[in-house]
Order: sequence, then structure tokens, then C-alpha cells
Amino acid sequence: MAKHFSISELRVILLEPSPAQNKLITAKLKLLGIGDIISFELASQALASLKIDNSPNLILSALYLKDMTGIDLLTQLRNNPDTQDIAFVLISSETQPKVLEPLRQLGACAIIPKPFTSENLDHALCVSLDYLSEDLTLDQDDLDLDMLRVLLVDDSKAARNYMKKVLENLGVRNIKEAANGHEGVQMLEESVFDLLITDYNMPEMDGKELIEFVRKNSWQSNIPILMVSSESDGGRLAAVTQAGVSGICDKPFEPSIVRGLLEKILRDQQP
Repeated sequence: MAKHFSISELRVILLEPSPAQNKLITAKLKLLGIGDIISFELASQALASLKIDNSPNLILSALYLKDMTGIDLLTQLRNNPDTQDIAFVLISSETQPKVLEPLRQLGACAIIPKPFTSENLDHALCVSLDYLSEDLTLDQDDLDLDMLRVLLVDDSKAARNYMKKVLENLGVRNIKEAANGHEGVQMLEESVFDLLITDYNMPEMDGKELIEFVRKNSWQSNIPILMVSSESDGGRLAAVTQAGVSGICDKPFEPSIVRGLLEKILRDQQP
């Protein structure tokens, strides 16, 4: 049976080196309906606890911890099959895109700025619940997602795992993966797909080049293409749109937004 999480079912590990911030975040979480909160000062303590009890399903973490960064922590979580599906939310005053980029690629559910509001936290929790839940069915019952053939192209294995989980929660079962544009092109030449989902920034062949190849040279030139990317340059995104992308979604992307884009893209493809 599909699992749908409610906010009261969230079991949270909180990693915040500042006692004052720890107290503030804990109080706000409790006001939002979360009662099961375990706090640690060190990321290593949290990782050790997960080896004993793997029931926590959400980690809220600062970026700069005493023993490692939030990026180091999320890398370890995503590289371990036992913890790779834990929802992760960063709470940080860091704003530099280059610093935050690894977290986006690793599949963070949300990045909350400091100082934050209750609305910021509530929104991040809603995104995490969507990520953890297994019944994010689309509104249109006539869209047979079980038969949908999806090609997922991203050079980050963690990002692919994150997106694959969200797609599976939506009911998509037939998902193939490629680590870069060249692999994607080869798979498109060999098999039929109903939807292509690609990252922008990739080695070998980036997302824009992949889209241009598909639209100009592939025998599947009419395939819907959804780009999921942390790219923030408006000019580059405009070029991608001109190249023929069907929709663009940010990283970290929200399952509800992906659901809406899929509904629109697939509806537009129907005769």
C-alpha cells in the first residue's frame, strides 16, 4: 500500500551548532506539529545514530558543523543505500551559488535562508512530505503513468536517485538513466521514450546541446523534454527554451511543481 506521510509522522534529526538557533528551530518545529526531534552537535553523531535506528526520515542541518559540512553529511547519506532516501533540508545564511550547488546536485529537498520565517520552514516541510510520500498521483486519471517510458539524464547519481524517487511516487515505473548527454543520445537512438528529463550543466554534452540534437537530429524529435537544473543565468535558460524545451524546473525541485509540469506536458501531447 502506498505510504502518505503527515507532518506528525516526521521524525527529525536537527543539526545546529548554535544553542540559540537550535532552541528556536526546535520551538518552530513543535509549533508546526512535529514532536519527534533529536538534536546533535556533530554530524558524526547523527550518522552513528542512524546505524542503530534508521527511523528518522528528515534531517535539518546547518551548513557549517563542527566536524564536517552539511555537504559532506548529505554526500554520505546519499552514498549509503540505507540512508539515501532520507529527506534533507539545509538551514543556512550562505547565499553563494557555487557553495550551495553541491547540495542542489545531491538532492536536498529545500534550502532555507537564515534568518527564516515559519512560512519558510512550513514550505520546506511540505516539500519533504511530498518527497517521502508514495501517492503523488496526477490529477488526470486518464494519464497512464505506469506505461510512461522516461529517460532521465543527469551527471549526478544522487540527483538521478532523487528525481527517480519523485517520479516513482507519481506512479512512473519505466525509468532509464544516462550520466551525460552523449549517453542520452545513444539511448534515444536505441529505444523509444515518451519523456526526456535532463539536467543543464553536464560534461561531454550539456542539456542545451542534448535538446538541440534531439530537436534537429533525433528520430524522436517530438519527445517532450523537461529540464531540471540549478542554472540561474537567464540568458542561458532563454536559449534552452528557444532550443525546444517543454518545461523548466529548478533544483532543488519540488515534487508538486514536477507533478504540475508533467500534467501540462503530457496533456499537451495528447491528440
